[in-house]
Amino acid sequence: MQNVDGAAFLADCPTRLAVEIISDKWAVLALFGLSQGPRRHGELVNLIGGVSRKVLTQTLRRLQEYGLVNRRAEAPRRVEYSLTDLGRTLIEPIEVLTNWAREHGGDIADFQEAAEAAASARVRPAG
Repeated sequence: MQNVDGAAFLADCPTRLAVEIISDKWAVLALFGLSQGPRRHGELVNLIGGVSRKVLTQTLRRLQEYGLVNRRAEAPRRVEYSLTDLGRTLIEPIEVLTNWAREHGGDIADFQEAAEAAASARVRPAG
């Protein structure tokens, strides 16, 4: 596809696929979790707070289909996941987003609190 202004808005643009992948919070966390080296499924579940085993399995399968994660089974009960070369190319952008979140997460939380307070003030009847 040619590099055309607005191409990212087209349905068949590779940019849309990339955004789809990184917009899934579990995918980003799984990729980041694998950035330090291969891990077993249970290790990733313990590392990624709040993800269920089922959702992590679905996420890892999808990342395999995109060519970002390898699955290696040494024995029926010993499976490890690792990043592919392509998967490793996402670590730097994920680190940039992580740093941005650390720097600005408090600002976003403050804004949300203020917005919620303003909304609840509008709902309360004048007394």
